[in-house]
Amino acid sequence: MSKTGSRLKSIPRIQDGDTPVAPSAVATSVGVGPPTVTETLQRVDDGLVAYEPYRGARLTERGEKHALEALRHHRLLELSLTEESGYDRSEVRDGAGVLERHIGARGEGRIADRLGVPTVDSHGEPIPTTGLEIQRSGRQQPLAQCQLGDVAAISGVRDGDPDVLTDLGDASTSPGTALGVVETAPFGMVTVEVESTAGRPSLPAEPAASVSVSRPGEAAAGGPERRNEMT
Repeated sequence: MSKTGSRLKSIPRIQDGDTPVAPSAVATSVGVGPPTVTETLQRVDDGLVAYEPYRGARLTERGEKHALEALRHHRLLELSLTEESGYDRSEVRDGAGVLERHIGARGEGRIADRLGVPTVDSHGEPIPTTGLEIQRSGRQQPLAQCQLGDVAAISGVRDGDPDVLTDLGDASTSPGTALGVVETAPFGMVTVEVESTAGRPSLPAEPAASVSVSRPGEAAAGGPERRNEMT
């Protein structure tokens, strides 16, 4: 998969309907400078992206298919690296980014079969199906939107961000790990208590926004589950 494909695959995660995505948002997602992304998007002339100066880019139908294929390759490879090759989850993003450019449909299928046709990657993020659909839980939200006293379970860490995994402590960020919000501060800083370790890491606003959580008490109780302390 080309570098263009790697950058296109970030758009489905941040595009809201048909609203164009700003190059700066794509740049943040893939970790490069906005000018680099703008140049890439402007060069894509094969019907994958509709680019509008001063507004941003949106995927065409063909572009969305291309991007979701790249995303499927990437997330399957991340899972393969952790499950089959013993990589730490904080290490796999870059390795998968290199390998995804060199596998086709046959290789992708073999990886999926070996792993038991998984639905989420090693960070809890959904893997697009063979039909290129993303199946998401309707009750997920960014950790940054939680309030003091909320208790939630980690659903995933977007893109397996190594900095976020380090901040939380990689062993404690497995999907399903319970945590509670014990402090919020100006400018979006969130401090949580991780149930499995009793650690209390603090995350700035941007990393907290990349952690998706589900709150199991929300539907049953008419609001998020809350408690004063983690037990």
